[in-house]
Amino acid sequence: MIEIGKWNTLKVIRSKDFGVYLGEEGSKTADTVLLPRKQVGDDIKAGSVVDVFIYRDSQDRLIATTNKPLITLGEIKKLKVKSVTGIGAFMDWGLEKDILLPFKEQTAKVSEGREYLVRMYTDKSDRLCVSMKLYESLEPIEGYKDGDSFTGTVYEYKKGMGAFVAVDDKYSGLIHESELFNKVYVGDEVSGRIKKIREDGKADLMLREPAYIQMNEDSEMVYDIIKSYKGVLPFTDKADKELIKKEFGLSKNAFKRAVGKLLKDGKVEITDSTINIIK
Repeated sequence: MIEIGKWNTLKVIRSKDFGVYLGEEGSKTADTVLLPRKQVGDDIKAGSVVDVFIYRDSQDRLIATTNKPLITLGEIKKLKVKSVTGIGAFMDWGLEKDILLPFKEQTAKVSEGREYLVRMYTDKSDRLCVSMKLYESLEPIEGYKDGDSFTGTVYEYKKGMGAFVAVDDKYSGLIHESELFNKVYVGDEVSGRIKKIREDGKADLMLREPAYIQMNEDSEMVYDIIKSYKGVLPFTDKADKELIKKEFGLSKNAFKRAVGKLLKDGKVEITDSTINIIK
């Protein structure tokens, strides 16, 4: 049986001026697929066995190709948006006809020229499409333990929950909203550490380093921002957490740790209403 979206090993059943028809041994005409003449090498003759990828052409007919697509049925890969239309986005997958990412399969608004992580599937009409909805298709995390570094791609964001990340573009992970101190967008590649691997194999992630490592970097950043205020920050570490997050992109606790280090290092002093650089 010829399978769409996959590589098939088929035999040349008959030849025409415009190409060769491929099928399984003893295939009837209705069960064959065309390999266009421009892809038929000199070594392909009647009875030859050929490895081909099967998809649909611009007229929705099954067609074979020896060209290698960037994604196959069931795979999860990054593809680039070629155009955005009234029915969805078309993505470059390495073949002549771009593949459709329907609006209903998008987890966020997509932009032309940007890459997104998608999975290939067949729709109700047996046409190949791709989807950004990956939650059910990602695997339980393997080869990692709590505290390990990771790199992954954001494939969905849900307010109140956080950013859903495909670790190594294949394993299931989540950066909880409480761990997001800077904006991330669907399609972003992110890195950080595994906070916890849950019993179901899904991973809780954090973008920032553990506090004892992150504190040095944060303190340098806080110091530079205080310098931009001409050496006098007009509030202290007792300020509202939303103000701290807006100005520094830090949680209140992280800000307190950074300021504490600057105090210990003798770089700043705190008054009732300001934090001042010590000259």
